[in-house]
Amino acid sequence: MTNTRETRTGRVVLGAATITMGLIAGVFYVFACAVMPALARSDDRTYVEVMRNINDVIQNPVFFLSFMGALVLTGASAWQLRGSAPGRWVWAALAAYALAFLVTVAFNIPLNNGLAGQGDPASLREHFEGPWVAWNVVRTVLSTVALGCLARALVLTRGAAGPA
Repeated sequence: MTNTRETRTGRVVLGAATITMGLIAGVFYVFACAVMPALARSDDRTYVEVMRNINDVIQNPVFFLSFMGALVLTGASAWQLRGSAPGRWVWAALAAYALAFLVTVAFNIPLNNGLAGQGDPASLREHFEGPWVAWNVVRTVLSTVALGCLARALVLTRGAAGPA
């Protein structure tokens, strides 16, 4: 039987995983429905300049803590809750976010790196915008699915624990 301290720790890790996942899903979502559509209205030079600036400033400890924290905390929670009903939801969240993480590393980051190179802004934008926006939608959906799975796990964990 699991002791109260382990149960409490498991809920804290699951809660932290859910918060970090929500932050990351929100970042991707804001890019999908506000940042990129707004930038689409810009001329090529402005578009490239602003995206380069975003790519520079997003590389900071606060973002990395959330981006990596969502993966690490979800993995830790999946391990802690293995074999339980909530744990199955956390494993599903981990799989969805691992795919979103892979999309970021395999597609979005290389596109960002390509945009950082020298070249005509119109050509740089042409090679960047469509693919980056499409892959961002994929990672937005995946991270939102992961968030939903973690939220479901929280509900199940709370129900299994009984009244506080």
